[in-house]
Amino acid sequence: MEHRIKELDYLKSILILLMVAFHLVYIGDKYPYIKQIVYTFHMPAFLIISGYLTNVQKDIRSFMRKLLWIFIPYLCLETGYVLMSHILPVRENVPEISSSILLHKIFIKPLGPYWYLHTLIICSLLYYLTFRYTRMKTISQAILLGLGLFAVSYWGGIMVLANAIYFLAGVIIKQSKLPFIRIFQPSLLALVPMILLCCFPDNLNRGTLAGITITYLAIIISLYAHSYLSKGIRQCSYFIGRNTLVIFLFSPLFTILCKMFLSFLFFEPTGILFMIISVAITVSGCIIIAWSLDKLRFSRFFFGQDAILNQQEEIQD
Repeated sequence: MEHRIKELDYLKSILILLMVAFHLVYIGDKYPYIKQIVYTFHMPAFLIISGYLTNVQKDIRSFMRKLLWIFIPYLCLETGYVLMSHILPVRENVPEISSSILLHKIFIKPLGPYWYLHTLIICSLLYYLTFRYTRMKTISQAILLGLGLFAVSYWGGIMVLANAIYFLAGVIIKQSKLPFIRIFQPSLLALVPMILLCCFPDNLNRGTLAGITITYLAIIISLYAHSYLSKGIRQCSYFIGRNTLVIFLFSPLFTILCKMFLSFLFFEPTGILFMIISVAITVSGCIIIAWSLDKLRFSRFFFGQDAILNQQEEIQD
């Protein structure tokens, strides 16, 4: 167990804000190429951090309990997302609803953004089983984990191999015992290759070497900016980074609702004002929902703990 790594909370805040911004349909349609760039690295970076922070030193009961309380909110919100995709005229429309379709979306092919939690649960479980129940050298365990992820992705077809590889990268960094910041050393010069790579659409694929490089460069560029932020902005980013789960879970509710006031901002053609307001409303709304669940003591039924809103710095889990 170790104290929270502030740089990781900061990185998570950047990634979740980018996710919210480009889940706004209007912004994604207005800036499709920038969206493609962001989609190349933002969730891969999240998966790297997830692999790095996953704690496999717990006993099996504690570890499975943690996965259970990821699965329960995933189950509820993925079900809600599928049902809403059937009712509302959205791009990912579900023409009909049945128990088989619902089960397929929940366990095999998630719809919408919640695929991340689906992938996280599977990767975390394989990671735990590999590193707790085999007696091999660390490198052999990492190879075995990689083979397991490949089998589940390629033959099982229940997650994307490219996403699983980023989780594996986080695991390898953690098992190397090297600090995260040692691997991702901040650099402004990284902007040069980043810009060059992003000039070519073929590079904007997380499953390619170029996509991996873009992800790496995006992380070290973001970490470079961290040291130049004011104390207030840093503290705000740490708070957001500590609460990325609730923002991730509840943000689709607000990104859909934000469409309603788009017509009131017709005077600002770039969409930047709409994006800023929408992201602020979404993040604030998610925090308010988490606060309300804590106050009403509903968090224990939804997240398995008395309080889900992390207002204070605490140890990494």
